[in-house]
Amino acid sequence: MLNDFATRTAFPLLSASLLVSAVQISRAEQEPLPVVRSEMLVSTNWLVEHLTDGNLIVLQIGRDRAQFDSGHIPGSRFLRIDDLVEQRPNSLNELPPVADLRETFESLGVTERSRIVLVDDVGGVPAARAYFTLDYLGLGERAALLDGGLTTWTSESRGMSKEQLGITRGVFVPRIHREILISTEQMQRLSVSAREGSKQYSLLDARPVAEHSGVVRSESVSQAGHIAGSKSLYWKKLVGGNSRLLDAGKLVREFEEAGAMPGRAVITYCRTGMQSSFTYFVAKYLGYRVAMYDGSVYEWVRTPGNRLVSSPNPDEASTSC
Repeated sequence: MLNDFATRTAFPLLSASLLVSAVQISRAEQEPLPVVRSEMLVSTNWLVEHLTDGNLIVLQIGRDRAQFDSGHIPGSRFLRIDDLVEQRPNSLNELPPVADLRETFESLGVTERSRIVLVDDVGGVPAARAYFTLDYLGLGERAALLDGGLTTWTSESRGMSKEQLGITRGVFVPRIHREILISTEQMQRLSVSAREGSKQYSLLDARPVAEHSGVVRSESVSQAGHIAGSKSLYWKKLVGGNSRLLDAGKLVREFEEAGAMPGRAVITYCRTGMQSSFTYFVAKYLGYRVAMYDGSVYEWVRTPGNRLVSSPNPDEASTSC
């Protein structure tokens, strides 16, 4: 997977022994970010205007469908978050087999011509996980998040429906992007390289600051702290009122303050690969080259020899969520 990611980017993720020259690094730091991928985010106004488009599919992602059945965006379809992840002995939220994912999306009517809008009612993380999954399947260019999700939709008193529409099964051929999925073995090498000062990429921890610093332990994680070489970028710092994304300028500043400079690839992680899905989405939206370690610290600490590290003065670190 690491080799695939290196092949498909202009800035390969190299082990410590293969760091690029100072000249190459200097050029990378000077490279401007690509144009924001505005098609990845749609407004409530846009969605109202396009609800009747023949190729539009609105997917609401959640734990169970009770809230969906009580009222949803007209014409939308329900997608269980549990259909996007599976538990394994040392990991909670791994991607299911491709055949299973294909079945899930085809049963919801998804085709290679679909324009897919993803929504949830809890701030954007489930919708972003669905986006990451579609990106892995090769449908990322057909998908977008509704800015603000159901929080903004309902706050604007937009129309809701309880009607359950019939679904015509879709067909598509997965084009797997394995390069966006980072394994524990690859993360071990990336961590070593980051500690030695590589400027080719940035490791970003999407958990709350207190969990990154080591003030508190993440739920069901036996150690406190973060993967060595990573910086904190709590995913909630990227959203404002009504769960809407901050404007692009503010988002870029948040990423740069966390060490994600122009020309660097971004690798995101969190506790189990959910919160980091949102950071993954925003990084791609801003034009970064991005991949995700979806095993995250839950899998990291269950791998022999792996440790988390605390900030130099964790007791002085922010305990904000």
